[in-house]
Parts: sequence; C-alpha cells; structure tokens
Amino acid sequence: MIAFLKRYWRRIAVGLLFGWALLPLTQLLRPGAVGRGSAVIEAAINLVLVASQTFWIGRAGALGAKIVTGRTWRVALGSIGLVIYIVLLTYNLHNWEDVSKGSTLSVRAALLEAPMRVWLFGSLLGFLVIAGLWCFDRVLRTIAWVYRKVRKESGPGLLSPDRRHFLEQTAIGCAAAPFIAGAYGLFYARLNLQTTHRRITLRRLPSAFEGFRIVQLSDLHISAFMTADQIRRFAGVANDLKPDLVALTGDFLTWDESAQRAVVEALSILKAPFGVFGCLGNHEWLTRTEDSITRLFAVQGTRILRNERASIATGGSTISVLGVDYQSLRGRTEAPGHPVAQYLPGVERLLAPDTMNILLSHNPNTFDRAAELGIDLSLSGHTHGGQVTLDFVDAHLSPAHVLTEYARGLFRRGDAQLYVNCGIGTIGFPIRLGAPPEITVIELTRQA
Repeated sequence: MIAFLKRYWRRIAVGLLFGWALLPLTQLLRPGAVGRGSAVIEAAINLVLVASQTFWIGRAGALGAKIVTGRTWRVALGSIGLVIYIVLLTYNLHNWEDVSKGSTLSVRAALLEAPMRVWLFGSLLGFLVIAGLWCFDRVLRTIAWVYRKVRKESGPGLLSPDRRHFLEQTAIGCAAAPFIAGAYGLFYARLNLQTTHRRITLRRLPSAFEGFRIVQLSDLHISAFMTADQIRRFAGVANDLKPDLVALTGDFLTWDESAQRAVVEALSILKAPFGVFGCLGNHEWLTRTEDSITRLFAVQGTRILRNERASIATGGSTISVLGVDYQSLRGRTEAPGHPVAQYLPGVERLLAPDTMNILLSHNPNTFDRAAELGIDLSLSGHTHGGQVTLDFVDAHLSPAHVLTEYARGLFRRGDAQLYVNCGIGTIGFPIRLGAPPEITVIELTRQA
C-alpha cells in the first residue's frame, strides 16, 4: 500500500482536488443548500491550498537538487528556505484579516505581506493550471492507447516525443503566468485608475437637471496597500471631473477601525456644488464603525445617508437621493451585514411622490427590490468588478458572480437602472487584474 501511494500520490491528489472543486457546484445547484455550499467551498479552498503548497515545495526541492550539488549545502539551504517559507505562510494565514492594517505602506506590509500574497495568488492559480494540464495529458494518453489498440500499432502513437515536449513547455509557461500576472496586478494594475463616463437616460428626470453630473467612488478599503495619500490623490481626480454631486458607496475601511479618521480626512477634499453624499458598506458593519465614521464624515461636511433621504433642488425642481446601510439577505451567499428578510425594508416611506429617486446602496443585490419600488437609479459597489477577472473573455468568468448577477457596469430593469462601480481598493490579495480601480462620471439626461 505504501509503495502504491508513493507511486500514485499525484493522481490521488488531483482526483481529490477536482472532486472537492466540483462538490461546491453541486451543493450550490441544490435549493436551500447555500449554507452547506459555503462550508464546502471553504473546505475546497483549504484543500487546494494544502495541495498547491505541497506541490510547489516539491518542485522547489527538485530545482534545488539540480542547482546545489553538495548534500550538506543542499540540506542546509533547503532547511533555511523552508523555515522562512513556513514563518511567512503562517504569519499571513493566521493574521489574514489583521495584515495590511493602517493607512500608510509599512515595512511589514512591503516585506512580509505583499510577497507572500503574490506567492499565494500565483501558486494557487499555477497549481490549478498544472492540474488541468495533467488531466489533459491523461486524456491524450488514453486516446493514444485506444488509438494503438484499434490500429494494432506499437509506438508512441498520438503522443510523440515532440508533442510531449510541447505539453511540458506549455505547462511551464502556463504555471509561470499567474506569478507574473500577480506581480503586474500588485505593482501596476492595482493603481491604474480608470475614469468611466456614462450618460444615463431617465424618464422622470426634471429638465432643470439635464446634464447633471454625479461622480461615484466606491470601496476605498484604506490599508497599507491603499494608503491615505493614494485616496487623497484619487479624490483630487474626482474634483477635476467637475461633479455637481459626489456619491460614495461604502467600504471605506478594510479591517482596521483605527483607520477611519485617516480615510475621512483623505476624502475631505471632495467638493461639489450640491454636496457629497454616501452610504455605508459591509466593512463598516464588520468593524462596528457605522456610527463613528458617520459622525466623522458629518464634521467634514459629508452626509452619510442611513435609511435617509436628501432633497436636491435646482431651477424649481427636486430630485431625491436615498441611502441605506449594507444589507444581507437571509439564506443567500453574500458578505454579512444587517440581516433582512427582504431588501430595502422601510424605504417606501422615503420615496417622495412624483419625484425622481437615486438610491445609494453598497450591495447591488438590492436592485431588484429597488426596481419594484420604482427607484429610478441605483448606485452600488461591493463587487470590485471581480477584482481578478477574465470577464473580458467571457462575462461569466468573474468571481463576483458568486455573490451577484450584477458584477459591474450598467444594468436595466424596465425604467429602473443600476450602475455598479469597480471600486478603488482591494480585499484579500492586493492585486487587480481585468478590473482596474474606477471613478465613474454619470451624466443624467432626460428621455426624449
């Protein structure tokens, strides 16, 4: 049995990996299985993590054996490298939510956190790529075996030495790609700000508000990887866009409640003739800072709407801006927040008759309910646009679709519309790929 395991451990590991990877899909497809599915997803992630790190440690050991010939040096250097790796991995995993705290880039974040986050990102994706190519190789081998049996031939058949060499080189290139992409996402794409201009036509928009400009910022997530200085720079960009009104759609913090004053001060330079308004996100709920950060914003002149309405008037006409705290629906896979049986409870009382309404709601899943209530325009964030996504290849290749069908961009249901902003900061991995940080300029126009 031991000999069998030594010989076939890779095949067993890959089989377990794909079994666990497929199990969450079957759980999520079953009605009422969302809670169980979440637990299974967590177990699958842990299994993939262990399998990937075991694989790469083995590859590093094999590479070291080729480079270092002396056994004593090989053992010594390998032991030192393994100890450093274990310390960094343990530190990052044990303090996953505590790392990246603060509002400035610290030495700890630069040396202990960023390299390991890029490593984990690359090693996880690289391992999955290799596992997929391994399965592809098994399929080709099976086809070759069947081919030889049918043709009653001997020899390599479909898997010639050239094909095998090509597959090996492809595996190496594909496995290296996630590490390169991770470094690119950390050092460049994470800060490569995109300004999106959207002209939104609204049937009930008063003529006095024709061309009214709303600049939206979302998901600042102040941390060591989105510092107060960077946020202040982005706020300056927002001012340069000449907004009539600024909308902030939540998640100002990541995990550090002590950074709330820094993010509020960084955003205090935002200016607009009709004011700066905002709502709160799930991270204000998680850090228990909803009340305190609302007071800090109020001192700076920014009004956080917590199940409230603000009236915006010009030229004898009025529109309403509504704001709600982050809400999570019971029984649905989404970040925890204020639990509700139905989205937007009590919002009906905020709706002014015969007035166009704009809703600030961090969670885009509230859009369906907002459309039912006749809210004309919803502005949301929360998804980071997927943060690391391939939706430019296919719209469904975005992690955000685990949480919502409204991943990013403009959506419409009847006369109601929703814009989901990609946000500014990051969560988990300080990496962005395919979903650059975004400031949105929304220009309102009347329906002809």
